[in-house]
Order: sequence, then structure tokens, then C-alpha cells
Amino acid sequence: MRQVAIYGKGGIGKSTTTQNLTAALGEMGKKIMIVGCDPKADSTRLILGGLAQKTVLDTLREEGDDIDLDEIMKIGFKGIKCVESGGPEPGVGCAGRGIITSISMLESLGAYKEDLDYVFYDVLGDVVCGGFAMPIREGKAQEIYIVASGEMMAMYAANNISKGIQKYAKTGGTRLGGIICNSRKVDNELEMLKAFAKELGTQLIHFVPRDNIVQRAEINRKTVIDFDPTSNQADEYRKLAKAIDDNDMFVIPKPMTQERLEEILMEFGILDVA
Repeated sequence: MRQVAIYGKGGIGKSTTTQNLTAALGEMGKKIMIVGCDPKADSTRLILGGLAQKTVLDTLREEGDDIDLDEIMKIGFKGIKCVESGGPEPGVGCAGRGIITSISMLESLGAYKEDLDYVFYDVLGDVVCGGFAMPIREGKAQEIYIVASGEMMAMYAANNISKGIQKYAKTGGTRLGGIICNSRKVDNELEMLKAFAKELGTQLIHFVPRDNIVQRAEINRKTVIDFDPTSNQADEYRKLAKAIDDNDMFVIPKPMTQERLEEILMEFGILDVA
């Protein structure tokens, strides 16, 4: 069983990328569980056809500790198992605790079946502290992929996430598997992300082009592969899935200084020299 955490700047399309990626892996016959680690609880809705899934924390609050696995796990596209951690009541408690509680609950209920090929953790934004770091801090996820783009703040966030991976690599055993570019059609984006990944000591595992079919699929509450399996964008997600399934390059990243990151941005014309 490969346990994979997906990180990235908030709003970068991380949950969309994760769900389209897992749909492609499911199409390949892989057995998958997604654990949504965002209090918004939107990490599985495309896999479940738009269903607003009841979260682990909501279930615990309403029913206590004596719950069954089928109360917090739903089955979606291609048999993908879906769980949403959820968050605390607004203004009360730490959302990161929901991840710790959810993973512990799933373990106690026997959700981590031997026949699972993948468990994916879709983690809130670029937060790598507290409960949000649990998938990497405690070795729950052996593989990390960072969703980024050629935008300055996306790359800044990816570099910060790499610092967190580096910190926990020795104790948790986690490794960076690569950068996934979710394109924003920034000038020189492909070349810049390749240079950025190389500087970190990793790879650009796939460049996902921007296509409005992604939004059309979301409006119809589906992944692209479910909505239009013959589209070019569906094939891009299949290529991403195959690249991750075949990946054998896992590294402890080498985060760069702010100055070095800015040099890369200037080299590719993103950051103007003052």
C-alpha cells in the first residue's frame, strides 16, 4: 500500500488534481482510499458525484465514539473509498486535530485494508505544522507530491512545504516524489517549473495543461475522466497517474533560500529586477 500526501498553496487546484488523478488510477484498476484533510470537506465530492459527505468529526460529535466504518466512508467512482476528516465548530479548537482523530479512527475501524493500492491524503493548503503535518510527521504518508504553478506565491509555498518535508524526513521517513504543475498559463511556465524542481533535487512529474473542461466537469459534479473520458484533458490525468504509479524517484528535498528562488523567478521573467 502506497500512502501519498498532496500538498500545495491554497487555491492551486490541489483537490481537483487529486480527484482527477485518483479517478485515473481507479480506471487503471487500482484500489484507492482518499482521506480529505481539509475542514471544507471538499476533497471527495467529484468522486462521489457531488455528495456532501458527512465528516468524521461531525459524526463523532453527533453519535459519540461508537460508530461503524460505513458511517464515515462512502464509495465513489471506480470503487474509490472516500473519507472527509472535517473540522471543529467555527471558532472552536484546532482543525489539524481532525486529521489526527480521523486517521486514528480509520485505523481502529480497519479501513487500511491490505488490498488497498493507494491511500491519498488531500491536505489543507501549504500548512505543514501541527495536525496538518501528521501525514508526514508520523510517517503515515511515505510519498509527497506538491501541486504548483508558475506563479510566484505557488512556488514560494512549494519551497516552504519542502522545508517541512526535509524537517520530518528523518523521523517519519517521508520523501518528495515530485512537483505536479497545474498550469496557470504563466509565461515560460514549463521551463521554470522544471528548473524549480531541479533546484529542489526532485522532478517535475507532470505538467497538467489548463483546460476549461475541468470547470465544466466540476459544474456537473464529476471528474474529467468520468465527465468526458475521450477528452485530451482526461488523457493528461491518465499520464499523471501513470507517472506516479511508475515513479521510483523519492528524495529529501533541498529547499532554496528566498534569494535563490527570486533568482529563478527573475531568470524566467516572473519577477522584475528593481
